[in-house]
Amino acid sequence: MKKAIITGASSGIGEQVARLLLEEGWQIAVAARRMDRLKELQSNYGPQRVKIMQIDVTDEHADDSLVELIGQMGGMNLYFHASGIGFQNYGLDKETELRTVRTNCEGFVRMVDCAFNYFKEHPEQSGHIAVISSIAGTRGLGAAPAYSATKAMQNTYLQALVQLSNMMKYNIRFTDIRPGFVATDLLNDNRHYPMLMKRERVAKLIVKAIKSKKRVAVIDFRYAIMVFLWRLIPSCIWERLPVRN
Repeated sequence: MKKAIITGASSGIGEQVARLLLEEGWQIAVAARRMDRLKELQSNYGPQRVKIMQIDVTDEHADDSLVELIGQMGGMNLYFHASGIGFQNYGLDKETELRTVRTNCEGFVRMVDCAFNYFKEHPEQSGHIAVISSIAGTRGLGAAPAYSATKAMQNTYLQALVQLSNMMKYNIRFTDIRPGFVATDLLNDNRHYPMLMKRERVAKLIVKAIKSKKRVAVIDFRYAIMVFLWRLIPSCIWERLPVRN
């Protein structure tokens, strides 16, 4: 039975991917700050199929908790990082920006590095690291400076780990998942978002990308076209565009 650990699984995409993997016969462990939602998932499938642990990725000992959870699972084949936050911040509130950096950069590095080192030391596990980043990492977004910047960092960091893994000949696969707007609690702010996708469909596409070991997966095809066009816009023009929501 394949084993996956998912951080950020108390709601949204992480929770939905957890349910799909369970339906496909995986044994999973889920981690998040909100234990009530994790307990609900465990009660639906049983403690033999679902292990739970409270982990805040911004805590300096979160990686130790991940190692403990891997031990409880008896190993790990997939580490799926779905933990992240983002805000529109036109007023450039300092704490909002720093909180985003702590979660999306510091917490991301802490947990992904821990998974990388585990797979490095256990090549028999055929390790796979999958991360939810965002199409927002493609260009700097004035509406959400820290969010777009931290997602760009995740894209680049994961690429660096791929190169490192290849250089050292580690048996690790990587999938960088870049969704557009998804109807989750993160976007529950009464704003209009174009091409808003249902999380159930997004989760199915994510699981498909993981199973096919796709290196980069833009979710879905409409956003893939949009990102392609974004990249063609010169910076001198992009920086004058009123991109909102």
